[in-house]
Amino acid sequence: MNNRHVIKINFKGGIVSPGELYNILVAAGNCNVQHARFGLRQQLLFDVAAEELKIFTGELGSLGCHFEVGNDEYPNIVSSYPAEEIFIANTWLSEGVYKDIFDLVDYKPRLKINISDSNQSFTPMLTGNINWVASPAAQHFWHLFIRFPKTNVIYEWGDMVYTNDIARMSAEIEQKIWANRQKFIGNENACGDELYALIRRDSYIVKRVETKLELPFFNLPYYEGLNRYHDKSWLGIYRRDELFDRNFLKEICSLCLQTKIGQICSTPWKTIIIKGIEEKDRQQWNHLLEKYQVNVRHAANELNFQIEDNSFDGLKLKNFLVKHLNNGDTRTFGICFGIKTGRKSEVFSSILVRKRALFSIGRVKFFPVYDILCAKDFNPNERTGVIYSRNNLRALLPDQLRKAVFSFYAYKAKLVDLRVKKEVQKETIAKPEKIEYVHQCVHCLSIYDEAAGEPGYGIASHTAFDELPEDYACHLCEAPRNEFVRRKKADLNSQTV
Repeated sequence: MNNRHVIKINFKGGIVSPGELYNILVAAGNCNVQHARFGLRQQLLFDVAAEELKIFTGELGSLGCHFEVGNDEYPNIVSSYPAEEIFIANTWLSEGVYKDIFDLVDYKPRLKINISDSNQSFTPMLTGNINWVASPAAQHFWHLFIRFPKTNVIYEWGDMVYTNDIARMSAEIEQKIWANRQKFIGNENACGDELYALIRRDSYIVKRVETKLELPFFNLPYYEGLNRYHDKSWLGIYRRDELFDRNFLKEICSLCLQTKIGQICSTPWKTIIIKGIEEKDRQQWNHLLEKYQVNVRHAANELNFQIEDNSFDGLKLKNFLVKHLNNGDTRTFGICFGIKTGRKSEVFSSILVRKRALFSIGRVKFFPVYDILCAKDFNPNERTGVIYSRNNLRALLPDQLRKAVFSFYAYKAKLVDLRVKKEVQKETIAKPEKIEYVHQCVHCLSIYDEAAGEPGYGIASHTAFDELPEDYACHLCEAPRNEFVRRKKADLNSQTV
């Protein structure tokens, strides 16, 4: 990667126009760029040789394309839009709502913004600084979670905010955070209530949050392959080396335009999804995959990893760990693995593998070791910080990672046991045990059962003991009625006489 520069292009919410992407790929081809990549924040990345940089950036400028070179001052807006329709059901958050929000963001955010449906776990909800999560109960209202920049502090906003106010409030929150850097940036004691008090809430449509939002437990859907949904199909494409051949992407764009598909979705898993494929066009998409020998059925163990952008060291480590997980036939369903090799980077993970140097002299690092960290409750939407295993050598790392996986399933089994116990308790409370009583003669132990009565003696069934005639007597020993006692039917071994 010497003498090469990374060019980053943002597409709001991961929505890429086939026509726009095609023109960018043509510009890349003019500069001998053979591959494109997609990043964790659904952005487009190119590695460009130093001698081609000026030409490429000039061509991007002529296309009116906003880009950054070797920098991430303006992070992309992440959204769950790629999962809309195919992985998300029973939601009010439609394609039109997403696009309305993106259209209203008329500035270039310097803080990370996430726009998420609450009814999904395909895209991360809280990896941004300003995290909007659609309310599952109140249509067009959004919960807000602030994660203060360069901290582990997450603050749940006291109000839900109306859809049309998301962009405006995001801009005001960002302005207040930058204006109060010492309070809100890199300060582990950052106070959410202070930020909340600075916002002019009366200028927005809001609803008070009555109960805290419960985020869904992580469950990654299989996001590869040509799959049917409703009366159409969607295609998910993952590349093991994260590299998408430029000509392959160009043909994808051309086929989208030919078959009237207006958008391509990039995902936080560094993949792409094409939605809305008509049944009559499926064969063309299959032919395109065959032409470029693109495999779309990788093992799930490989698909649930998140690695920093531009980290070839992390990618190499991922392939090493995936090989051992597969060789051990290790189940990893429900787990999101992260690999972190840099200090400032962030990845979305239930279990994080962090590389660091055991010691360093100046800027020179020596003897790499690996820590394994687990998120709170193994939920990747929580901060990953609980040390599970420290100072592992690379050769020992796969075994330690398997043990962390076993801990995840032990925790999950415990949750299931607790849920079952709670359900049993609820059922017991809701359906109290019905206790049946009979009346028994104290002398001969004969029984009068109200349910049965004594039809042979003219007493109908369901006649209460108190309704028996005053001269009622035991039919066996003729003891009077007042010499019967009330007992639990379950406690008796004798039969009704």
